[in-house]
Parts: sequence; structure tokens; C-alpha cells
Amino acid sequence: MIKYLGSKRTLVPLLERVVTGLGCVGGPGSLRSVLDLFAGTSRVGHALKRSGLRVHANDHNAYAAALGRCYVAADRDDVGADAERLVAEFNRLAGAPGWFTHTFCERSRFFQPHNGARVDAIRDAIAAKGLPPELEAVLLVALMEAADRVDSTTGVQMAYLKQWAARASRDLELRVPDLLPRAAAGKGSASQLDAVAAVARFPADVVYLDPPYNQHKYLGNYHIWESLVLWDRPEVYGIACKRVDCRSRQSAFNQRRGAAAALAAVIEGARARWLVVSFSDEGYFSRTELEAMLAHRGEVAVVARDFKRYVGAQIGIYNPRGVKVGTVGRVRNIEHVYVVGDGAAQVVANLAGGERPVADPDGLRG
Repeated sequence: MIKYLGSKRTLVPLLERVVTGLGCVGGPGSLRSVLDLFAGTSRVGHALKRSGLRVHANDHNAYAAALGRCYVAADRDDVGADAERLVAEFNRLAGAPGWFTHTFCERSRFFQPHNGARVDAIRDAIAAKGLPPELEAVLLVALMEAADRVDSTTGVQMAYLKQWAARASRDLELRVPDLLPRAAAGKGSASQLDAVAAVARFPADVVYLDPPYNQHKYLGNYHIWESLVLWDRPEVYGIACKRVDCRSRQSAFNQRRGAAAALAAVIEGARARWLVVSFSDEGYFSRTELEAMLAHRGEVAVVARDFKRYVGAQIGIYNPRGVKVGTVGRVRNIEHVYVVGDGAAQVVANLAGGERPVADPDGLRG
């Protein structure tokens, strides 16, 4: 999957144990479905689907919704053969420089031009096919991940490296994403909705919440993937060539004044027996504040895990021109996993001695 700020790659084993543990304390048949409300890469939803649960992945960004349709909604038996055929077909395409090459290889330097031209050609070919939504999502994710393997960034798209990353010289090559068969509990699904609307629309046995922690918007950090998926060739601004709607698309979760009310509305609106919430200690709320918000839903228990911050935070702060403008601060975070509902304390107690703190070796939890 793509490099992703705040991804739960190293936290997935713990989250799987927490969610499946809820099924154990709830009794037979109590756990079949999960709503992943802020799905991002859908790494968590993908793992829970592999565990046999019926998952619904939601995210308000188009690129994240495509990842959800690929990794949660699409089933290997339905789309795998067509995906293999189309990946082979698209890998044979010659490059055809267009908007993507001009924007992200010439006006900026996120990709080398020979790879930008391949992105243009393949993305146009995907659009021309008129594919069913889930199969199209699989191909879009294959292209997104292929481009991610040859980019020249620290993992976010706020800026590109002053010198080309070694991987940027490699040739872009599509691979079929890691598609799963249909889960035992039923077919998964995906949506692109505001979190409050999605939590009201999709009931589940467990709602997993991984909301934005602070002012950093995922759209600004991954604007290239948004433009690649939408393929709307937007106006752009700045050295990083961000989409102009990065300025206008706001989320209450990224605003200190609005985040508490937004999260409280999601917590209260969740149509679920249990909540599982991931939240970093660099977020807007303290552990005490968040536990108080969650206590309205029932018993609250918590597990804490230590992580390296993403690599950009470890090398310092640079402006878009590559000039260092800040110093390195904290290099590690504490991730709290809150378990809410009947049996929460028992689930956490059952983890004792069986889950070691997880260190992130590369510092970009993606």
C-alpha cells in the first residue's frame, strides 16, 4: 500500500486482536460487521476483512474511497482475473506526456518525466475503458501504488526532495493489489461521505474511529493521489502544485475549535455495540478529555503503544523551496487505542502479556 502519514500498518495486529476480542466477550454471533469511518488506506479494513468480518470503509477523500473500494469492497473472485489482464495490458503502454507530466514532472519534481508520461497514458486508458466501479478502483489503486514506488518525496506531497530519490529513476510498473476473497460474514462495501453522515447511515457491530489528530489535512498531504483518481486536471498553485480546492475543502476535524464537536457527534451517532478508537498524543485532545467523551457510550479501557513519528518529522521542517525553517522536536508518539462498550476492560486485560509495544522501523507509518 502507499506510504501514508498516520497509517496503522504496525498497529494492525493489535487492532485485530481488540476487535476479535470483542466478539469473544460478546458471545456467539455478536460480531460480524465493522464500520471503518476514517479509512485512509483501508489497511485496517483490509485486515479485518481477512479476519472474516464484513467491513464498510468510508473516507471523504476520493483517493481514499478508491482504496476502500479496492481493498474492502472488491473481492478477488469477482475482479481478480480482469485485473490481471488489464494490468498486463497497461504495462505495455508507451508513455504519452499530458497534464500529469506537465504538472508533477515539469512544473514540480515529484516524478521523473518518463514515469509521469506512463501515468498519463495509463490513467487515460483506465478512463477510456468505462470499467465497473470496483474493477476501476483496483486499477486506480494499482496505478497509485506504482507511482508511489517511484516518487521523490519523504512520503507526503507537501514538497519534493531537493535531490532525486534513488527510487525515482526506476520504471513505473503496475502490480495487482492484494485482493482478498469475500469475507465469511459477507461482502464488504465502501463510501465517500462526511463522517457524521456515514456513521448515521451504516450500522455495524463495531465502529472503528481513526480521526485526524490535528491541523494537518490529508488532502494537502496527498493531493496528487486525489487528482490522479478524480482525473479532473484541476488548477494548481504553489511549488507543490496543490489542487486549488485544498484551500476551500475544510474539515472540522482539522480545526481546534470545531474538532471536539465533530468527534462528539460521531461518537454519539455511532449505531454500534462497541467503539474502537485510535488517537495520538499529538492530537487536539488529551487522554482524559477523550475518555470523558467516550464514557457516554459505556465502559472505556485503553491500550497505549509507542511509535516513531513519520520520517519528515525526524529530519526537520522545510519550506516548499527546500530551505530548513524549523528544528526537530519530538520524534516519537504514543498511540492510544480506546475500547468502548460492554467487556472493554476484559478485552484489554486479555491482551496483557500477549501484545508487545510495536516500533515502526522506517518512521513513516504507511
